[in-house]
Amino acid sequence: MLSTTQLTMQFGAAPLFESVSVKFGAGHRYGLIGANGSGKSTFLKILGRDLEPSSGTVAWEADKRVGKLGQDQFAFESYSVLDTVIMGDAELWRLKSERERLYGLPSLSEDDGMRVAELEADFAARDGYTAESRAAGLLTGLGVPIAQHNGPMSAVAPGWKLRVLLAQALFPDPDILLLDEPTNHLDIHTIRWLEELLVARRSTMVIISHDRHFLNQVCTHIADLDYGEVRIFPGNYDEYMTAATEVRERRLADNARKKAQIAELQAFVSRFSANASKARQATSRARQIEKIQLDEIKPSSRVSPYIRFDMGKKLYRQAVELRALAQGYADLLWRDLDLYVGAGARIGVIGANGAGKTTLLRTLAGELMPRAGEIQWAEGARVGYCAQDHGEAFAEDLTLLAWMSQWAQPTHDEQAIRAVLGRLLFSREESEKSVRVLSGGERARMIFGKLMLLAPNVLILDEPTNHLDMESIEALNLALVHYPGTLIFASHDREFVSSLATEILELDGGQVTIFGGGYEDYLKARGAGAASRSGVS
Repeated sequence: MLSTTQLTMQFGAAPLFESVSVKFGAGHRYGLIGANGSGKSTFLKILGRDLEPSSGTVAWEADKRVGKLGQDQFAFESYSVLDTVIMGDAELWRLKSERERLYGLPSLSEDDGMRVAELEADFAARDGYTAESRAAGLLTGLGVPIAQHNGPMSAVAPGWKLRVLLAQALFPDPDILLLDEPTNHLDIHTIRWLEELLVARRSTMVIISHDRHFLNQVCTHIADLDYGEVRIFPGNYDEYMTAATEVRERRLADNARKKAQIAELQAFVSRFSANASKARQATSRARQIEKIQLDEIKPSSRVSPYIRFDMGKKLYRQAVELRALAQGYADLLWRDLDLYVGAGARIGVIGANGAGKTTLLRTLAGELMPRAGEIQWAEGARVGYCAQDHGEAFAEDLTLLAWMSQWAQPTHDEQAIRAVLGRLLFSREESEKSVRVLSGGERARMIFGKLMLLAPNVLILDEPTNHLDMESIEALNLALVHYPGTLIFASHDREFVSSLATEILELDGGQVTIFGGGYEDYLKARGAGAASRSGVS
């Protein structure tokens, strides 16, 4: 179905990956994983023939339809949203365009009439008459408002354009589907819908994702890009983690056993090589040493940061209380919100994009004033805030060391600050570079370093896993599991929410509902229509 032979990609002195030969079996769904910078997106572009490799080949089976998640969200500005989705089936779009052109002529010649008849047959064979309804179904499933379906792409907000492009990739129900971070900019409910859709399809899929739950739900195999090579593991992400750990430990144990055997044989050779009566045995053992081959265990490209959030002053009873809170912009997102957050609470905020999750967290963090009502923090509350967009935090041209030093407490000297940078994978040399050149993932790690220094007793985190690789997500997740303070956060990562939240706050169409229990309890209550509602109108 889809395979590579001796694939190599090199941009600088060292190759991203080298001599990769791998086959992706028909109907299997592969999660392509690897550290940031390991070459996942590059590999996927080469699979989709959007990028030429340095050497090697990519083979598709003949006449197979390929769906790809487009990266240029402004490429279809002059087209309607529905037409943009239908363009995912290039042949159907060609037929549709020619059909509309002919029907738009003032009159049809005999040849035109014959061509129309051919087009109608081909159009029907390609299920063209249901194209708009099928496209609309995908858009609705992905949360794109019906009112926008017939409007131009130029009127669609950037985050929503990506949903349209995802619908475009899904539309032709392709034989091969290549998706790079399809869950980006999706809310947690839409991700569940996408999981179910992908599992129901029979395409061969290669999907890049940092969402562990998504990988567990969707993938039948994991393609691990590490050590400059791709290795295939059967099973989902959790099964891969178990298998990969076992493989590495087994290879290390085999090497240890072989080294012990070599040492034992070498000791015999050294002791008896000069002894005439033992010379033949010594020679035999020397030959045995030559035959023993140690497995090459390459250093992994994966490195995990060390993240730990301490808490300064402990809070008792209350962390914060909201009374009759109203918030919004031109229109109110919600009104009359009453919410009591006890000390040590762990609240996951969920809802569709645009429901007001970020607005609520920014209001709690003091970045926005409420339109009405009041927020009363407990005496001694010390809030640490991680915004979804880190741009403003790094506007000033400072070195990493100077930036982090801004958040130093009286007990922190330069060595302590450098230690925090080191735990977050920034070397001494890197600590002298400008924060302006940092990637999204590096900026996120710097924000975590700031929070580590501040030691707040309340953490407010808005999509903190954005831009992080799997190792950083897991390190952050573990740090928050052990964090003793109050946690209020929004995330589209279901594994993250499930492992941390003990209460769920749902924003839905101006309604704010509090569900006691974790995310799985919320799903059960939501399915049954049962809820414990806060004071909201």
